[in-house]
Amino acid sequence: MAVEKKILLAVPRGYCAGVDRAVDAVEKALELYGAPIYVRKEIVHNKYVVQTLAARGAIFVSDTDEVPEDARVVFSAHGVSPAVHQAAAVRSLRTIDATCPLVTKVHREAVRFAKNGYEIILIGHRGHEEVDGTYGEAPDSIQIIDGPDEVDALTVKNPDKLVWLSQTTLSVDETMETVARLREKFPNLNDPPSDDICYATQNRQAAVKKIGAAADVMIVVGSANSSNSVRLKEVALEAGADRAYRIDTAAELSEDWFAGVHTVGLTSGASVPDILVREVIEWLKERGFTTVEQVHAAQESVTFSLPKNLRADLLDAGVLDPKARKRTPSPGHTC
Repeated sequence: MAVEKKILLAVPRGYCAGVDRAVDAVEKALELYGAPIYVRKEIVHNKYVVQTLAARGAIFVSDTDEVPEDARVVFSAHGVSPAVHQAAAVRSLRTIDATCPLVTKVHREAVRFAKNGYEIILIGHRGHEEVDGTYGEAPDSIQIIDGPDEVDALTVKNPDKLVWLSQTTLSVDETMETVARLREKFPNLNDPPSDDICYATQNRQAAVKKIGAAADVMIVVGSANSSNSVRLKEVALEAGADRAYRIDTAAELSEDWFAGVHTVGLTSGASVPDILVREVIEWLKERGFTTVEQVHAAQESVTFSLPKNLRADLLDAGVLDPKARKRTPSPGHTC
C-alpha cells in the first residue's frame, strides 16, 4: 500500500499587517499620483514584490540623494533614522513613511530610554535597515550586539541603568538566549515595556515549531535578505525537520530534495505574497503531494491604516472608503 504524501501548511504565514500596509502604500501612491514613485531601499525584503512594483513604475533607490528634488519617496517598512528624514527635507522631497508601526514603537522606546539616561543594548543584525534606523534615533546611547556570543565582550558605562531592545524580526529563542546571557552579566538589566519581536514573527515561528518534527523536508518561501524568512529555516531545523530549504519561488525547487520524502512542511516569511506559496503547492501536487493539512498556531486580526498623508490625499480624491483600513487578506492568513 502506497504511503500518503502530504503537505503540512503553516498558518499563519506570509504577509503581516506591516508588510501589507507598506506594499499597499506604494500601490496606492502609484494609482493616485502616477509613476514614478521613488522608494528608498526595498519596500519589503522580497524579490517578487520589488520586481512587481518596479514593473508598475516604482523606482527603488539606495538613498534619498538619488531622488530628484520635490519628487515623492516612500520609506520602507523597516524604518529610517532621523538623519534620513532630515536629508529628505533638505531636498524638499514629499515623503510617505511606510515604516511598520511595530518598528516605530521600538524607535520611540529608544528615544525615551535615551532621554532618561539609559544605555541601550540593541539586539539585531548590523547593517539591516531596521537596526540602522533604530540606532539612528540615539546613536550615543546604543550599542548593537548580534547574538549571545557577543555578550562577553560587551562593556557598559552604568550596569544599573541599562535596557535591551531588539530588531522585530529575530528568532524568539535566540533573542531570549541573548537576553539571558546579558542578564547573567548585568543582573539589573531592564526589559522593554512590551515585546519588540513582532507578533507576526512569533506566530510564524510558532507554526513552524509545530510542523518541524513531523516534516521530512521544510520549505520556507522568502528572500535571502529577509531576516524573518531566514530565521524560519533555522527554527524548522531546531524543531526537528530533517532538512530545510529557503527559496524565492517554486522555480528553485529541486526534484532531488523530495526523493523518498512523504511529508513536506511549507511556510513563508512575513513579506511573501501567498501566490508564491500556491505555486509551490501546485509544484508539489504534480509530484504526488496531493494532501494539504493546515497547521494552525495563531489567529491574526491586526490591521494598520495607511500612512496619514497618503490616506488624506486618497480621501480628498474620493478613491478611498473612509472606513477602509487595508486590503482583503491573502489566503492562508487573516492579518
